[in-house]
Amino acid sequence: MKIGNLKSIPLLMEVDDDILISLLEERQIYEAKYKKSAVIHGQGESCNTLDLVLSGSLVAYSLSQNGSETVMFEFTNGGIIGANLLFGDSSKYPLNIYCLTDCVLIHMTKVAVLELLKNYSFVMRYIQSLSQNSQGMNRKIAMFTQKSLRENILDYLAVQTVRQQSATITLPVTKKQLADYFGVQRPSLFRELKRLVDEGIITIDNHRITVNKH
Repeated sequence: MKIGNLKSIPLLMEVDDDILISLLEERQIYEAKYKKSAVIHGQGESCNTLDLVLSGSLVAYSLSQNGSETVMFEFTNGGIIGANLLFGDSSKYPLNIYCLTDCVLIHMTKVAVLELLKNYSFVMRYIQSLSQNSQGMNRKIAMFTQKSLRENILDYLAVQTVRQQSATITLPVTKKQLADYFGVQRPSLFRELKRLVDEGIITIDNHRITVNKH
């Protein structure tokens, strides 16, 4: 693994090269490649490493008793997995984590993280990742408890129009994955999308959705 790859990750940008080289040589930091649909961590599994996403996309999801999935988080390039679990009293994954695409992860042992926590920049970025995880959980709780499915769909589309810089966006996930993200069954999602189409709020062409101005 090249040091440049590690330094491309925000969490490690300002860490001294010699420290990273030493941790690499001791296998306290190592790279692993995973295929699409691979399960990286199972619900209830102990968290023994801090994982950094070098490339690809992953999701954390819960599986209900009736077999439906609810997507809680998505991790993309630069994402951090396990920051809130590694040093906890109960360090078990509360969710399953699997790859939406082929992925490359950097795994860091507790030994490596403890060494890197001596670096001020690493500490601040680590704290930032904890804060972002907490904010993400708060948004998800709000989605489930405070907003209607219609409001959640419109919020999601608004975010995508900003990210894709267009009123016509391409869904980055399948409609099943979108239903999982909202924690609903596909028929419920399709009914609400149809209502939005019938009201002229959106136009759907397969995986392309246009948010119409009013």
